[in-house]
Amino acid sequence: MAAQANQAEMDFSCPICTEIFKNPVLLSCSHSFCKDCLLKWWSEKPYNECPLCKRRSSKSDPPCNLALKNLCEAFTQKLFLEETERSERSESLCSLHSEKLKLFCLDHMQPVCIVCRDSTVHANHSFRPIDEIAQDYKEWLRSTLKPLQDKLEHLNQFKVVWEKTAEHLITQAQTTERQIKEQFERLHQFLEEEEEARITALWEEGVQKNEMIKDKLDALNRETAALSDTVKATEEELRAEDISFLHNYKAAVDRVQQRPLLEEPQLGPGALIDVAKHLGNLTFNIWNKMKDIVSYTPVILDPNTAHPELIVSEDLTSVRCVKTEREKQLPKNPERFEHYTTVLGSEGFNSGIQTWDVELECVKTGTDWSVGVAAESVPRKGEILRGYWEIWFRGGKYTAYSPSVTDMVLSVTRPLQRIRMCLDWRRGKLSFSDPYTGTHIYTFKHTFTDKLFPYISTLSTVPLKIQTVNISTQLEM
Repeated sequence: MAAQANQAEMDFSCPICTEIFKNPVLLSCSHSFCKDCLLKWWSEKPYNECPLCKRRSSKSDPPCNLALKNLCEAFTQKLFLEETERSERSESLCSLHSEKLKLFCLDHMQPVCIVCRDSTVHANHSFRPIDEIAQDYKEWLRSTLKPLQDKLEHLNQFKVVWEKTAEHLITQAQTTERQIKEQFERLHQFLEEEEEARITALWEEGVQKNEMIKDKLDALNRETAALSDTVKATEEELRAEDISFLHNYKAAVDRVQQRPLLEEPQLGPGALIDVAKHLGNLTFNIWNKMKDIVSYTPVILDPNTAHPELIVSEDLTSVRCVKTEREKQLPKNPERFEHYTTVLGSEGFNSGIQTWDVELECVKTGTDWSVGVAAESVPRKGEILRGYWEIWFRGGKYTAYSPSVTDMVLSVTRPLQRIRMCLDWRRGKLSFSDPYTGTHIYTFKHTFTDKLFPYISTLSTVPLKIQTVNISTQLEM
């Protein structure tokens, strides 16, 4: 049988590489070769000839020998199955006694045959039937493998989350780049318009003052021409004979006296370009004027903390709730709230006095909302039991809420349209008031130890907005 197999293998072998044919091609002389082997052979020869009979081939790309290819693949599969079967048979027989392995030595932890059991090598050893011990060990290995399988599944989940995070990061970068460009475009436009306006004002002043000088020059030229005529005529009279001079003397005197000596002409102050007006404190004046197109918001919302159902505005100053499928699109990053529809401010406070207003446009909808501060340590994925101080609107009532103050209903006479928060971290005070009426609403007192972040929580589709503050300039001498 081995001889037959060897002969068959020879019949299915490429004459060039002596391996079983791979993608065999057929020449017109009826000889077959592996395609790659033949092409490589031809690349080293001056002519495309058969490696066996040296007959030239008329085709540079010979056709596939499909029948031989199928036979080689079937033969290869047969060899593989026979090798597998031989391997399995050898594994089931004892290498020392050629007996079937039916027992498992618990001391040596290896399969043995009946002859091995009675040998001195395994004297006084414990044995179990192969099928019994295999099942026991498989169960033990399954139980040992289970934590690794769970860990693998957990890691794959992390992989999915991180891949989604990477995609979201690119989207964030592209969106943020667009917004940066838009804001700089507005600034560029302002500066270009300001530059154009100032250059226009400069040249308008130049043209105006130039026209004034031209008018004065015209008048001066007329006066000079008239005076020149008088002088010339008088000088001619003076060069005349005495008799002629005396005959015209009276007329010459009248002509001279009609041209009284005038004061020296003056341009007067302000004839030149007021350079100081155009250049003095130019950058400061532009910056000061720029306050009209820029705004400052004391609290900027952090979209990375926003619950998936919240949408933060592009300028990061307002937030609204939308019931959508966004949760599937946003990564589950550790900063993001998942239990409450909440978003934090981007900056926390652990010193000083901070004040900010929230515009409550949702007051007409009567939807639940809350505003306040939360400690940096509050959980983002589960229930928050401590570390927050808030005014909560629910069911038409305003309530002060914190771990130490539970559902204290507040006396608010009219719906709040804006609420002001003032955090004095060092003194441990968080005050709420109505800036429209100046009415105090409630003050929490607590010894703060953590960094505190402003936050908004809402179920309203109408935005709650952090109010901007006016910018002023104060010069110190």
